[in-house]
Amino acid sequence: MLKIYHNNRCRKSREALHYLQDNGYDLEIMEYLKTPLKASEWKEILALIDKKPSEIVRTQETLWKQELKGKDLTESEILTQLAENPRLIERPIVIDGKSGTLGRPLENLITFLKEN
Repeated sequence: MLKIYHNNRCRKSREALHYLQDNGYDLEIMEYLKTPLKASEWKEILALIDKKPSEIVRTQETLWKQELKGKDLTESEILTQLAENPRLIERPIVIDGKSGTLGRPLENLITFLKEN
């Protein structure tokens, strides 16, 4: 079963969800804005997708640009910010339990599915 960390307001996230549903994948939809995850949970997800916290930040988000951009934050501090402000997280993220991918662009997700 795949898990998709999904934001229904995001076009790219909806696109990935529809692709998975249209292709018959068994899914668990994790609406991380409604049910925020702890930093430790995001750390585990990041390990599965082989990304650092700084690599999944939505740098065009107003919060990032106004309050965090240009600050000398450690990866641990960025992880804390992501957990406290989940709208800063790039989406969708899809995992299969042992690995995963940032499903943006959709081609990343398609390649991941073909390889797993």
